[in-house]
Amino acid sequence: MSTVIVKFGEYRNKPVINQEFTLVKGFQTGKKGNYVTVKNDGQFDIAIDVVKVKVNSINDVVFTNGEVAVTENAIAFKAKETKSVETDEEAMDRIAKRFSILDEMTKAAINSDIRAMIVSGPPGVGKSFGVETQLEKASMFDKLAGKRVRFEIVKGAMTALGLYAQLYKYSDKKNVLVFDDCDSVFQDELSLNILKAALDSGKRRRICWNSDSSMLRREGIPDQFNFEGSAIFITNLKFENVKSKKLQDHLEALQSRCHFLDLTVDTERDKMLRIKQVHRDSDGGLFRDYNFEEGKAEEIFEFMAVNKNKLHELSLRMCLKIADLVKISENWKMLAETTCMKRS
Repeated sequence: MSTVIVKFGEYRNKPVINQEFTLVKGFQTGKKGNYVTVKNDGQFDIAIDVVKVKVNSINDVVFTNGEVAVTENAIAFKAKETKSVETDEEAMDRIAKRFSILDEMTKAAINSDIRAMIVSGPPGVGKSFGVETQLEKASMFDKLAGKRVRFEIVKGAMTALGLYAQLYKYSDKKNVLVFDDCDSVFQDELSLNILKAALDSGKRRRICWNSDSSMLRREGIPDQFNFEGSAIFITNLKFENVKSKKLQDHLEALQSRCHFLDLTVDTERDKMLRIKQVHRDSDGGLFRDYNFEEGKAEEIFEFMAVNKNKLHELSLRMCLKIADLVKISENWKMLAETTCMKRS
C-alpha cells in the first residue's frame, strides 16, 4: 500500500502540515492547481472517504512505501526511480547561496566589474536589504571623508525623463544606480530604449535625449552623454510571466545586456524557508533584539505556516510585525489575526 506525507498543503482552506495519508492517486495538476488524492482515515472531520489535498508543488509531498498511482496528467514515477526530494535544510542552503551570489554581484557592480544586473524575487524576502548593505559598506569611507557618495537608490515610479537625468548624475565609472521597485520603467517603451542604450554591450554607451526639455536645461543636463556607471534593477516582476509579446521582446533585450539573478523564492514553502534561513544564519537570529523566551521563534514560524494563505504577505517584514505583537501582548495571535490577515 502506497502512502504520502504532505509537508505543506491545505484542504478546504485548512492547513495540512507533515501529515501522512494512504495514497489513492499521485501528484496531479488541475484547473485549480496541484493536488494529491488520498484516503481520509480520520484526518479530516468529514464524511468523505477520499479527498484531494492541494499543494504548491511536488516538493511539498514525499511518496513512501511502494509505487505511486499514475493517472493521465500525473507526474508518473516509481518510488525507486523517484528523484530525491529537496529537504528543508537543502532548500535553505539553496536560498542562502542565491543571496550570497547577490552580495558578490553587487560588489562587482560597485567595482565596475559588471555593468548591470537584474534581481528578481517576491517582495519582502530581503532583496533590497542585501544590495543596500553592500552599498553602505562601500560608501562608508566616502561619507567619513565628506566626499560625494557614488551610489543612489531610486524607489517608486519614474518617468523616462527622470530616468535619463538619474543616469546622467551617476554616469561616472564606479558609480552605481539602483532601481528598487521601479517596475513602471519596464512598462514604458521610451524608458526601455534609454535603458538598452545605457546597458549596451559596446565599449561606448551613448545616451541621447532628442526632445527639448526645460527641466534638463534648468539642471544643466546635456542632451547626450556617455554612461560609464553600473545599474542594478530590483524587481518583483517575473519576466517569464509577462504576457505582452512587445514587452517580452524588450525584457529579453534587457536580459541579454544584464546579468540576471532569479532568487528562486517562488513558492510559499520557499518564502517560509527564506524566513527560517535568515533566522538560522543571522547573528543571534531574527529576534535577537526581542529577548524572547526559548521556543517563541518556533511558535511564530508555526503560526505563519498555518496561516500562510491568510496573511497579507509571507515575508520577513510580516515576521517582524508579528514579533512586535508578541512583544506587546500575550494575545498576540488575536492581534495578528486582526491586523496582519486578509478579511475572509
